[in-house]
Amino acid sequence: MNFNLWLAFVLATAVLAIIPGPIVTLVIANSLSQGTRAGVANVMGTVLGNMVLFLIGGLGMAWVLSALSNWFDVLRLAGAVYLVYLGIKSWRSKGQGLEDQEATKPGKSLFLQGVVVAITNPKTIIFYAAFFPQFMDPTLSAPGQLFVLSVTFLAVAAFLDMTYAFLAGRLRPYLLGARRAAIRNKITGVLLIVTGIALAFTRKT
Repeated sequence: MNFNLWLAFVLATAVLAIIPGPIVTLVIANSLSQGTRAGVANVMGTVLGNMVLFLIGGLGMAWVLSALSNWFDVLRLAGAVYLVYLGIKSWRSKGQGLEDQEATKPGKSLFLQGVVVAITNPKTIIFYAAFFPQFMDPTLSAPGQLFVLSVTFLAVAAFLDMTYAFLAGRLRPYLLGARRAAIRNKITGVLLIVTGIALAFTRKT
């Protein structure tokens, strides 16, 4: 693949990935409430979700996404409702100092949250179909370039999302104590609610 095109793609992907969206908001919320490992679990889920979409697109099976569009909408709305529920629950929870809580290990639910948010976001497949070709050399093999671009996108996005998880996790120790924990719960609640609403109102274009 043309190195200059690849480098331009990396920079463009980084700029787009830095802009907070449903995935970033989810990662920050869980990193604040449960620590960096929780945010990383979310990121791993988003990587899997994006891999599935990229694989379908790369195999020329966009019709699969079209055929399952209604199912994706149901899953998206269910995920949105669940995130809003978690947000309200966090907002209403009493402030409990982190030092009084047992360490929460990220479970399958955190991973699945990431999968749902990623796989039900139509912007991903639109990005794949419209954005990738702008950085492909027509004189070279298309499948090979698509593979490189897909892997690059996943790596850059995952790195930046994990950076958000790390930074948010680093803020967590400063929220020790019942009063600060109450503030943390409200921040987490707002972020989860915003994520759910953003996911619910995402539309295919």
